[in-house]
Amino acid sequence: MQDNNFPIPDNELQRLAALKRYNILDTLPDHAFNDATKLVSYICGVPIAHISFIDESRQWFKSEIGIGVSEVPREITFCRYTILQSEMVEINDTFLNDRFKDDPNVTGGFKVRFYAGVPLTTPDGYNIGTICAVDHVTKTLNENQRNALSIVAKHVINQLELQTKNIELDKQKKIAEKAVFAKDSFLANMSHEIRTPLNSIIGFTDLLAQTNLNEVQSEYIDNVQIAGENLLLIVNDILDLSKIESGNLTIDAEPFNLKKTLKHVYNLLKVKVQKDVEFNLYLDADLPEMVVGDQGRLNQILVNLIGNALKFTVEGEVTASVKMIEQTDNSYSLKFSVKDTGIGIQKNKIKTIFNRFTQGEESTTRTYGGTGLGLNIVKQLIELQQSEIHVKSEMGHGSEFFFTLAYKRASPSENTVKAPSKNDLGQLKILLCEDNVLNQKLVRSVMNNFGFELDIASNGEEGIELLKTKEYDLVLMDLQMPVKDGYQTTEYIRNEMKLPIPIIAMTAHSLVGEQERCFKVGMNAYVPKPFKQPVLLKAIKTVMTKEPEAERKRVLDLSFLDEMACGDPDFRREMINLFVEKIPNDVAQLEEAYKNDDADAVKRLAHNMKSSLDIFMLEDLSNCVAVIEEEASTGQISTEIFDKINILHCGIIETVKILKEL
Repeated sequence: MQDNNFPIPDNELQRLAALKRYNILDTLPDHAFNDATKLVSYICGVPIAHISFIDESRQWFKSEIGIGVSEVPREITFCRYTILQSEMVEINDTFLNDRFKDDPNVTGGFKVRFYAGVPLTTPDGYNIGTICAVDHVTKTLNENQRNALSIVAKHVINQLELQTKNIELDKQKKIAEKAVFAKDSFLANMSHEIRTPLNSIIGFTDLLAQTNLNEVQSEYIDNVQIAGENLLLIVNDILDLSKIESGNLTIDAEPFNLKKTLKHVYNLLKVKVQKDVEFNLYLDADLPEMVVGDQGRLNQILVNLIGNALKFTVEGEVTASVKMIEQTDNSYSLKFSVKDTGIGIQKNKIKTIFNRFTQGEESTTRTYGGTGLGLNIVKQLIELQQSEIHVKSEMGHGSEFFFTLAYKRASPSENTVKAPSKNDLGQLKILLCEDNVLNQKLVRSVMNNFGFELDIASNGEEGIELLKTKEYDLVLMDLQMPVKDGYQTTEYIRNEMKLPIPIIAMTAHSLVGEQERCFKVGMNAYVPKPFKQPVLLKAIKTVMTKEPEAERKRVLDLSFLDEMACGDPDFRREMINLFVEKIPNDVAQLEEAYKNDDADAVKRLAHNMKSSLDIFMLEDLSNCVAVIEEEASTGQISTEIFDKINILHCGIIETVKILKEL
């Protein structure tokens, strides 16, 4: 029930709702408000000043000078009347004011003789509090002082609005970060499920290609291999959408046969040509045979663009062409064009067709199929190679997509095709820990080709039993297995059995944090699935010859730190030293809090670490602690938090190692 000892504004319920919207009551001191209070005291030349908010029953002081208490009952305040007004209330001499001359804070208490109060009015018109200047002597403010007091009052409201928006933005950011991490986890799991059978398809196709085939069979196998590689690229791109967004997707620079690649794309796609369409590939006579660049990304771009052209053209022609634009002693500049006589694109749609999940017409997906992801990925892949894609189109008369890419010249040694790696390690005895039957058969066939002897365990527990009874030279370890997974098995081999046997991780996951975790638990190398035989053999040679290949290192982006340092090397060094000293200790405390089932400590530590990780632009680790904080906010400690802490731990170890080397 309302206390009728003080006046109630007509919009009291709405006013209180507006006040509560800011979540300002009973909060800690804030420099911005304290500075505003000091400014009011200085401008008005008074010993008492305050910024206060009035709820149902009290006046609460967010900031004050000369009062010494945090709140007073609403019924004894001067401000209970000020919030009824739309402008400043100024009482030059309280002894002459009928309303206040007998007030206890005039005759005694704070001995108020002068009072000036400005209502704090929200943008939607509710007076939620006041900013006041109070003195023990009579006073009259001049026009400049009154204006200044009103300006400070507006500044206070602006500060409240800003804080509220920042809180909301932070909340939305956490939701977005959790959604991104959930998306990444989902895509990683889907990737694993797709890659596992794809590993078998590509692997057995490679084995088939090594058998005696006639010319037609070889051509078919080549096309199957190219199709498999392109399917793998699509799977990888779905997994790497977040990498593209965060700038972590890289472009390779390896020598490849350009003409052969273009003809492979042509041969792969000509089976899609409709009967009334002519499909042509025109290559410039001056086109180089070998170049250095990213063959897989070029494949992906062209398959997407040409595939679209063939899909949307029912008669006429589709022409893909590559022309030499410029060449230097070190590089070639090549123009790629895909032109068709298909349905075309409306002018007002041309700017949006590169947006994700967007197609030229709403009916396109129903009529022609497709996800609307292709052109978006094409655009970003071309931009990653410091170029841009252009399009010309007219409804009913077709479209042309074109772009220019620069490739480095291949050296004479790179102009020859490298022969497949050969086994010069003798007859190794290898243990494979893998639960997928198709992958078991594939690896057995590959090992037979290498001349190695292979035993198979369907889970980590079986692998451990075999290691107890037989001698092996090497273990190939899948990460996701029943009973004991790859991590648990490796930890047991290293910590309980004390075996130094080389262990190579083989997994359909390809996350940076997971690779770091593999090295942390004691694995010696990492081969992603689907694997290529030369890549696997190279990894085996590396661990067996005890010449460890440089581990895949995290690439640090210190641009934000450098921006903060403003060219001051001492500041930069100090920030790096603080990170190296503090963050590993924070992770240790985080692990301890998890063991103690202390959700509040986990939440606090994760929250405190995030800003440091953001300064060093460790986006994946920052997302990791955001998920840890969000999960801990529920008050429950889940196994998901344990996995994230493990990945965080590995990432921090790697980061600190790199920072120490700087």
